[in-house]
Amino acid sequence: MNVIEANGAKIPAIGLGTWELRGRTCARLVEQALRLGYRHIDTAQVYENEREVGEGLRASGIKRDEVFVTTKVWTTHFAPNDLERSTRESLSKLHLAAVDLLLLHWPNPRVPLQETLGALAHVKQVGLARHIGVSNFTVALIEEAVAACPEPLVCDQVEFHPYLDQTKVREACARNGMAVVAYSPVAKGRIKNDETLARIGQAYGKTAAQVCLRWLVQQNVAAIPRTSRIERLSENIDIFDFALSDQEMAELSAMGSAEGRLTNFGFAPKWD
Repeated sequence: MNVIEANGAKIPAIGLGTWELRGRTCARLVEQALRLGYRHIDTAQVYENEREVGEGLRASGIKRDEVFVTTKVWTTHFAPNDLERSTRESLSKLHLAAVDLLLLHWPNPRVPLQETLGALAHVKQVGLARHIGVSNFTVALIEEAVAACPEPLVCDQVEFHPYLDQTKVREACARNGMAVVAYSPVAKGRIKNDETLARIGQAYGKTAAQVCLRWLVQQNVAAIPRTSRIERLSENIDIFDFALSDQEMAELSAMGSAEGRLTNFGFAPKWD
């Protein structure tokens, strides 16, 4: 598995996103993904599946130090005392002593960012998280967070696919030694009928989704596609035996716009 290196972290380039996965289905998919060769599992407090993710980790039989586990602190727990307490609750559900990466899930303007980042850094310092980072942060917030955080931030996890231009976020992360981790990397399945992606994929014997994931990885972006289907797990990880040309990369990048966002939970910040 290729890795994306950032501020001391080595993030496997393809991971399993678990948003909306629940119960036995979630545990089974995590277990199967790890047996197929995945080494990056992404969850969050608000997904309400950390317990099942932990069950899948244990059932897989893969050694703990071989798996990169990410979870995210929800915005209602950003006050310093709440952040550490909620992190310990997450670890209890996961049955882990520490996660590899702990993220702030969304910006929360109601709690001073400097206070939250101090608490996030403390959680790392006491050994509950090996690395820390942010999610859904704008360029301005990335710069503010890096300046305020006592510990290095290793990534910004954001929506990223060919329909959404994330050039500014990617450049801001690069300036600060941070990685970009892409959620919804196949645009929630919308790319499967895309003529451009299908045409490029046909030349390599690959699907539109595989082309999409390859496009991200070639930009040094990690991707965490979510699927509820076992057969898709093998497809999503089978992207390391071909490479897109510079022309193909540029063609896919030209598809993006600032209006290409698909995620809107009603509490997203105003974006740069």
